[in-house]
Amino acid sequence: LKSSITQFIVAYDTFDPFGSINIKWDVVSWTPDGYVAVVRIENSQMYRNIMSPGWTLGWTWAKKEVIWSMVGAQATDQGDCSKFKGDIPHCCKKNPTIIDLLPGVPNKQRFSDCCKGGLLKSWGQDPSAAVSSFQLSVGLSGTSNKTIKLPEKFVLLGPGQGYTCSPATIVSPSVFFSSDGHRRTQAMMTWTITCSYSSFLVSKNPPCCVSMSSFYNPSITPCPSCACGCQDHNNCVANDLKISSSDEVTSRRREMVQCTDHMCPIRVHWHVKTNYKEYWKVKIAITNFSYLKSYPHWTLVVQHPNLHNLTKAYSFVYKPLSQYRLSNDTGMFYGMKYYNDLLMEAGPNGHVETELILKKDKKAFTLEQGWAFPMKVYFNGGECMMPPPDSYPHLPNSAYSNTISTLTSATLLLFLALL
Repeated sequence: LKSSITQFIVAYDTFDPFGSINIKWDVVSWTPDGYVAVVRIENSQMYRNIMSPGWTLGWTWAKKEVIWSMVGAQATDQGDCSKFKGDIPHCCKKNPTIIDLLPGVPNKQRFSDCCKGGLLKSWGQDPSAAVSSFQLSVGLSGTSNKTIKLPEKFVLLGPGQGYTCSPATIVSPSVFFSSDGHRRTQAMMTWTITCSYSSFLVSKNPPCCVSMSSFYNPSITPCPSCACGCQDHNNCVANDLKISSSDEVTSRRREMVQCTDHMCPIRVHWHVKTNYKEYWKVKIAITNFSYLKSYPHWTLVVQHPNLHNLTKAYSFVYKPLSQYRLSNDTGMFYGMKYYNDLLMEAGPNGHVETELILKKDKKAFTLEQGWAFPMKVYFNGGECMMPPPDSYPHLPNSAYSNTISTLTSATLLLFLALL
């Protein structure tokens, strides 16, 4: 019980408390030695995508089942099928591993919502692109609700080790309607699995960092030093290094990152640009420092108390994440389709930016004590490391008053010492 509670706390996301990967397994017909099933994978997370190289789904059969055939996906390993003399199954492994097919496969291999290379957009970006499904024919499994046994130990890589899946649970059979809506059918049997994300399972280091600047202070607050870990600092790539061939890229490092003080693949820069009577303006810039990794369909989540008064985001799409929160202080940004929804590798094109116009709430607005800067920033679902609060760009007035206060205190202490 203690481990279950701990796992729930680790996986809980205050910005998206009900976000998960939901898997539904519908037995749609029986066969002489098993059944035909449709498996549907749905990404209900508001801002976390399944990125390249895509999702991988695995499980362990409860008996000695085999997969006779698949449409819309494939098993990565056939396993030992030597005991079969006639038709050879698609997969005989006790613990099969399933991946999506690539776009462009022949129609006879396709199934609805398949063949995206395993990529799934977040539900907040595009619900129609947040679903993947495939069909499989299972043999040696039993041919009724009483003889069939549910698969066990589901594993979802999305990619990486971030997801933990629940046991399969039998639910009410799914209902289907014909294309004209006149006929209603239902599955023979249905079970579901829920996979929850935890950043602690992915990496001990943050995937990104935040730097800051403002119009009222000439200094820039950089990302914290070694924000994403400096264990690979000797293996980074100098900014002026020219890579001559793909073979050289492969030989240098699997995920080469440009040499920086923070050593993060992604930096988010927040710049307070101008301050008007009724409005204020912010510029957000996202820079990719990885030479081998691009970010299609990237997402950026920002928590700031003035986001509920956002008037305009010039080149990003904005969606508030207020459906599960009492305060409307958090929102998701992502790129416009075919314009900047792909963040390229490090270099001249590895950069996207936008400007925000926010209306002032005169009761709350201030440029003091770091209020104009975000409280939390997430890139692609991973929380970015923020600079320490005392390093935020401060107002010249406060700096001056602090200096006067310090000098006054020092003078008073010297006077007392002389006395």
